[in-house]
Order: sequence, then structure tokens, then C-alpha cells
Amino acid sequence: MTERTLYQWFADAAARHPEQTALEAGGERLTYRELEEAAGRLAATMIERRGSRPSWVGLAAERSALTYTGYLAALRLGATVVPLNPAFPEERNLTIARSAALDVLISGDEPPEPLRDGPWTIVRGASDTGTQPPAPAPAPAPAPAADPNPVAYVLFTSGSTGVPKGVPIEHRNVSSYLAYNIERYDAGPGCRFSQTFDLTFDPSVFDMFVAWGSGSALIVPARDDLADPAGFVRDGRITHWFAVPSVVSLAKRMRRLPPESMPDLRWSLFAGEQLTSQQAAAWQAAAPSSTLENLYGPTELAITCTGHRPPADPGSWPSTRNGTVPIGRVYPHLEHVILDEDGMPSVEGELCVRGVQRFPGYLDPADNKGRFLSYEPASYEPASHGPASNEPASNEPGAPARVYDGGEPLSDAHWYRTGDRVEAAPDGELLHLGRLDGQVKIHGYRVELGEIEAVLREHPAVEDAVALTTGEGDDTDLRVAYTGDEVPAPELMRLSGRRLPWYMVPRGFTRLPEFPLNPNGKVDRRRLAALSPFSPGLSPGKTSPRE
Repeated sequence: MTERTLYQWFADAAARHPEQTALEAGGERLTYRELEEAAGRLAATMIERRGSRPSWVGLAAERSALTYTGYLAALRLGATVVPLNPAFPEERNLTIARSAALDVLISGDEPPEPLRDGPWTIVRGASDTGTQPPAPAPAPAPAPAADPNPVAYVLFTSGSTGVPKGVPIEHRNVSSYLAYNIERYDAGPGCRFSQTFDLTFDPSVFDMFVAWGSGSALIVPARDDLADPAGFVRDGRITHWFAVPSVVSLAKRMRRLPPESMPDLRWSLFAGEQLTSQQAAAWQAAAPSSTLENLYGPTELAITCTGHRPPADPGSWPSTRNGTVPIGRVYPHLEHVILDEDGMPSVEGELCVRGVQRFPGYLDPADNKGRFLSYEPASYEPASHGPASNEPASNEPGAPARVYDGGEPLSDAHWYRTGDRVEAAPDGELLHLGRLDGQVKIHGYRVELGEIEAVLREHPAVEDAVALTTGEGDDTDLRVAYTGDEVPAPELMRLSGRRLPWYMVPRGFTRLPEFPLNPNGKVDRRRLAALSPFSPGLSPGKTSPRE
């Protein structure tokens, strides 16, 4: 049986392996029995504080036992989890909390003032977590919800209008994914999974529930540990590593990735941005006994949807046109198609995917417009996509794809447009070639350039702004050109830092009398990037506007 809720995946493993280590975080170690009991106590506390079972639970995503206990407690109650990153600007977290209409907010520390004043109930502190028995004793742990919310969690990605987009992921989207990946990576008791991702980044769900669905342990590093991945892997006895490729480059620059430094690592997984052949080879040399895989998948497709496993010998790896490792094959329980600009099948074009992992649509239905397609290949069988009443007004089989305009209900038969350009090899392996739109990856995070531009346009002296990227891979950086009156670069940096996460804050600015246009009347970004140098917003050596 694979159609289980995320909490059921955890509870089933806890019943089978109660004394196995489930979690090591923030200096605490909890067995499955202890973590299940702690989640039950925290669930009871939430009901007691609020007066009823919550439906939407915000979670201050810190690297502590409370955070992971809170995640499970919310799922036990059948609530939807909404992670909030304490490192993000307060205003952004407040926008997310309001968009999700939170009932409860779990926070280890006193939340910032904007979040303290919301309509939600705040649960915080060691006495609330149940990781140590509180006094007086809390109410008995409530039974797991018999009819949980279909949405397990909501993550907010960068939005082109300046407002983050909520991506709800249902339990059914993840359940088949977990069954497939637990088997794929031989997960079970004795395995130890790294948790390098923040909970606002969806690969963290892989780490938690592939581990907890199989009786494995989840090992959460301190943030400083990520600068020395080999040391963390050795000290934490990690068997399954998962991270963004930029961690490899950082470790190499700091001379902390020597050959054969991780001899006992079994699996090495990377996702979130393009993995270069050089990064893959450096990691393989440091972990010669591990099996390396390059994974790919947008948040809307429930974590990852493709995987490529290169040969063990880097000398036999094929070269690719952009020097990156292929993203591999789409998982067998999903369907995919590559469409050209005319909406017809091609070996190179936009990757579109449908199947059980595809999310049901954005939290704000207005965001669905243009992000889905109606398309049926000539071999389409309508019966495979449910009853006719749930089918979209689709094209005839073999006709060009039609972009979703919001005029019909979304159904399982709609394809999600990833916005990623791929090339298919004759054997079915896919190579990621880049983005089709203004969306880019910065340090593994997905960024809509339009959101940065929208924030900078709020400055009274800025008429218009265009965000650009410079460099490639780990050296990718953000710059902004703007029209209007001259504004000191540090002032624009401070504005950005108040509204945007650190990875979206531009590192340089330039003012122009006007933007160059292409023959279609659109801003010519290539010419714009070459016009003039950018004034830095930070002094040398600085990496954050808060330093």
C-alpha cells in the first residue's frame, strides 16, 4: 500500500522500529518512540492552546528538535504545514503567514513582532515541545487524524508579481514518490540521512520522509557544518547525502574535500541547480565508494522527478554540450513530453510533466494561468485520466498543445510546464539546458527576476528596474539596472534586504537614462548586461546586507 499520509509513513516505521534512532538535531537524539511521543504531546498542546484541531500550522524552520517535532505534530493532527524561514525578512514571512491563513505558529524563540500580532495561536519554548515531560502533564496525545487535509505542506516560491506563490503539495503527490525512492536508495534501519536543506526548500521532504518512512535516522547538521561536508559525513556516519551542487564548490575552495575523505558514504545525491562534471568528479573522488546521482524536479512536481546515475568511473562519463551532468530519466510512474515553441513534440524544448506527483495548482488560482497545458499525444487513452467529467477541454490527440487560460477546472490530465529547456538523447536521458523565462537558480534557490524588479520599483526615485544575472553555476550573481534618479547603491541594497531573502539581494546596481530595446520592443537584456559596470552594494568581503 503506497497511498499513505506523510504521518502514516512515519507512524508505520515507528511501530516497526521504536528503538531505532529517528532524529539527531541541535544536540538532541530521539528514537522513533520518543519522537512519536513528543509529536503527540505537542499536538495535544496545539489543541489545548487553540481550542480545536488546527488546519494550517506555520513552522519556524530552525535546525532544532522542536522544528521536526512540530512538523510531525501538525501532520498528526491532519493539518497543512507551512515552513517559515527565520533568516528571511520579517515582511516576507508575514506575507506567507497571511496568505496561508495560519491557525497556529510554532516557534522555538519569541517570533518577530509582525508575527506576534497575527490571528494565529503561538506555541513556543521547550515546555511546549514535549521533548522533555512538561509540568503539569499535558492532555493525552490525540489520535492521528482520520480524515487529514489533502494538502500535506505548502511552500512559497518566488513570484513574478512581487508576491510569493504558494505551492500546495498533497499527501498523494508524495506517497508514491516515497515508495519509489525508499526502494531506489535501499533505505532502512541503520541508514543515516543528511538534512542539509532548509525546510523551505522541498528536497528537505525527501530527507525527512524517505528516512522516516523506512526506519532510518535523520541527521541535521549545524549551519557551519555545511562548509565542511566531508567532516560532517564522517562525524555523523552519514550513509545518504543530499545537497545542492554549490556545496561541492564551497568545500573545494576551502580545501575541505580531499580525495577519499568520505570512504563509507553509500549514496551521494545532488539537486536544486545544474551539477557540473567538475563538481561531480570532485565529489566522486572524495567518496569513491558512493553511488552518485544527479536529480531534478521543480517544487510543483513534489521534490524530484528525474534521476541520472553516471558510471562509477568519471573517465567514462560522456561529455555534454554545456558541461553539466544529465538529469536523466523521468520516473516510471510519471509521464513527460518535450514541446517546441509551436507546442509540438521535439527532442529539445520545454519539459512538461503530469502524473501522481504533479501538484493540484497554486494556492492562488490566478497563478495557474499559463503554467499548464492541454496536450494529448496520438496514443492518448482518456480512461487513464479518470472520468470524463474530470477531463479538461483537451486538444485532439496529436494536435499542438494549448496553454491553460484558467477557463476550465484543472484536472490530472493537464501537464505542468516546468519552464526548463531540455534535450533528449536517443536513449531517453535528458540534459538540462537552462530556463525558458526570467526565472533563474541562485545558490540552488529558484528566483523570479520579476520579484526583485518589483521591490526596487517601490523606491520613489526608481522609474523602472531590470534584474540580470552574471556568471554561471556557483559564480552566478545578481545585478540590477534601473532608470530614474541616481540612488546610492547601499540604499538600494538595504531596500532589497528588507524585502527579499539573502540569495535574492542584488550585489550591484547601475543607472541608465533608458533601457535598450530589441526589434520587438522588449528590453534587450543581453545588450543591457554589456552596457556598463555595476556599482557594488557591498564592500569587499561582505556577503550579507546585515553584516
